[in-house]
Amino acid sequence: MMKVFWSKRGQRGFTLIELMIVIAIIGILAAIAIPQFTAYKRSGYNASAMADAKNAYTAAQAYFNDNAEGAIGSTADLTAFGFNPTANVTTAAAGASSTLAITSSHARGSITYSVNSAGVITP
Repeated sequence: MMKVFWSKRGQRGFTLIELMIVIAIIGILAAIAIPQFTAYKRSGYNASAMADAKNAYTAAQAYFNDNAEGAIGSTADLTAFGFNPTANVTTAAAGASSTLAITSSHARGSITYSVNSAGVITP
């Protein structure tokens, strides 16, 4: 019978090598996941800015439907027509029906969206 010298009877647990391997695997997985998570967050911020640009355009169309000869001075003119800005998203709107210009960007996003009077959104 061969005697094992490095373990005593009744002792249980993990060896140092096993623990180091598990920690290394967790570190590798974290190194892969964290940059992806950051990219997903930025994509979400950009999507909220685009949604605000679309919502401001829709509210502007409702405004022009009620005020055909009117002009929008700021997004405050659009709140009565259903535009509610998202937190941390800066949206600016100005112009008449034919010269409408809307811009929207998130404080943590990477894209500023613009909407023209025809409703075309450009990143």
